[in-house]
This record gives sequence, structure tokens and C-alpha cells, in this order.
Amino acid sequence: MNIRMVLLASAAAFAASTPVLAADAIVAAEPEPVEYVRVCDAYGTGYFYIPGTETCLKIEGYIRFQVNVGDRVGNSLTRANDSDWDAVTRGQVQFTAKSDTEYGPLTGVIVMQFNADNATDQDAILDSAYLDIAGFRAGLFYSWWDDGLSGETDDIGSIVTLHNSIRYQYESGDFYAGLSVDELEDGFYKTGEGPNNVGVAFGVGGKAGAFSYQVTGGWDFDNEDGAVRAMGTVDIGPGTLGLAAVYSSGPNSYYSAAEWAVAAEYAIKATDKLKITPGVQYYGDIYEAGDDFSDDDAWKVGLTVDYQIVDNFYAKASVQYYDPDNGDDKTSGYFRLQRSF
Repeated sequence: MNIRMVLLASAAAFAASTPVLAADAIVAAEPEPVEYVRVCDAYGTGYFYIPGTETCLKIEGYIRFQVNVGDRVGNSLTRANDSDWDAVTRGQVQFTAKSDTEYGPLTGVIVMQFNADNATDQDAILDSAYLDIAGFRAGLFYSWWDDGLSGETDDIGSIVTLHNSIRYQYESGDFYAGLSVDELEDGFYKTGEGPNNVGVAFGVGGKAGAFSYQVTGGWDFDNEDGAVRAMGTVDIGPGTLGLAAVYSSGPNSYYSAAEWAVAAEYAIKATDKLKITPGVQYYGDIYEAGDDFSDDDAWKVGLTVDYQIVDNFYAKASVQYYDPDNGDDKTSGYFRLQRSF
């Protein structure tokens, strides 16, 4: 036997006597589960489930650029400084959360608003924050007195319509009726009164075919006066006719512009994108100074034009003329661009 045969035989014997060791298996780590955002269609478009919960969330808002000109007329703000024109920008975002409960949907709303008159004069405010369930609402929200006709001429609301309030509103189809208790800390004050005020308001409204209506009232306990307002709209011809009337027993936080007023407008749907709204209002016994209304009257006329440039982007222009019996007449207006999302 030669050397080569001896080496081969030795190697074979060694291999046979050595245990076979299997190589360690390569095991890939399993990816962690990822929960993608799911659409929630139970409450309308735009809602999605917050991952890991059964709560639906909707995020919406708008960006607005506006140039105001002229004077301040009634309760409407048309300029923010001493110049005869003023450009302002606003960004607003709203978060709405909804979830099902045994009492119906539980709703929470937060609205943040950011305003800029210029680079250094800016503010961020809580525009609304409230919870709502089974018709009950509590928090910071706008009252029924914030509603108005669709144009910009009517001046039939409160000076301040955003209150900390508790409200119950019953709704059935095209009808609603409700009652609220409002903290009126930043409303109208008579001599000797201060920011320790409360009011009670009611709202009733609905639709019947082409006709819609609303009746709103409020009693201001500190000022011991109240106001009531009725509004209605009806589709006639190429547009919508709107009429409103308001009466106040004395200056109060719900209405203080005049003892009584009537307003009318006609919103003309000129095209699918263009709406033209002329309006007029007459004030009887306007408020000027002191604790009561004066014997002077006033009237106001205006025109508002809305144009939808593309989906969710529109332009608005408005001009108003106000003429009191004893006082200087005023002309005001604005031009606005707004993108909603």
C-alpha cells in the first residue's frame, strides 16, 4: 500500500468517526404589524379611524386672505387699524372626533384660528371647543344669534356670538328646537354693570320644501332686557329671497344695534359659480351712547358677489353703505380669497 492510499484511508476513517454538525438556520425577523388608516364612513365624508381606536376623526379648515376698506359699520369689522385699508390673513383648522355610544354619537370639536394683521401683529385663539351627546352641548361655541342672511348687508346678530354655554337642541328631520344658558362676559353693559352676566336663549327653525325659517330669542339678566328675531328664506326665480326682523326691549348682549330693524336680500344664482346678493336694512331707534336707544333711524344698502374659481377656492367682494339720521354716512367693504379643505 502506497502513501496515497494510506492518507485517503485515514481521512475516510476520521470523517466517519466525526459527528455531522448542521449549520444554524437563518430565520428572518417577522415585521411588526402596521395598522393603516381606515376610512370611517359612518359620519359622512372626510372621517378616518384614529389607529388603535374606534374613534373617527375629521380634519378641515381654510386659509383666507382679505383686504378691508372703509369704516366699521354696525357689528361688522371692515378694517383693523387707522388706515383706510387693511390686509389680513387667517388660517383656521377644525378637529372633529366622533364615536358611538349607547346614547348616540359622542362628538368633540376643537377649532383653532390664527390671524395676522402683519408680521408682528398676530394672534392665535380658540375659536370653538365643545362636546356634544344626545342633543346636549357644553363648551365654547357660537349661539343661534350668529346666524344671518347669506349676504353681508344684514346686521341682525349680537356684538359677540361666541359664548361658554350649555345647550340642549332637539332635532327631528328638518325641524329643530333648543334652549341654552350663556355666559355673557364680553357683551353689552349698561352703566354700573360688569362682566358677571348670564343669559338664556332659544332657537327654533327648520325647512319646509323651498322655505326655511328660524326664530331666535334671548334674555339678558344683568341688563334686564331681551331680544327676539325672525328670519326666513324662500327660493324664487333664479335666486333666494331672504327676509329678517328683530326687536330689542333695550340694549342688551343679544341685540344692541337698534330697538328694531328689518332686512331683506335676494341672492341671485347667476351661474353655477357666480352668486350676486343685493341687500338692504332699516334700523329704527339706533343705539348711539348711554343706556337706551336714541330717536334716530338709519338705513344700509349693500352688494356682495361670490365667485367659485375652482373647487374649494373662491373669491368674495362686498361693499356696504350706511347712512344714519344724525351722523356721517360710511362706506365699507372687502375683497377676499379663500381656500377650504
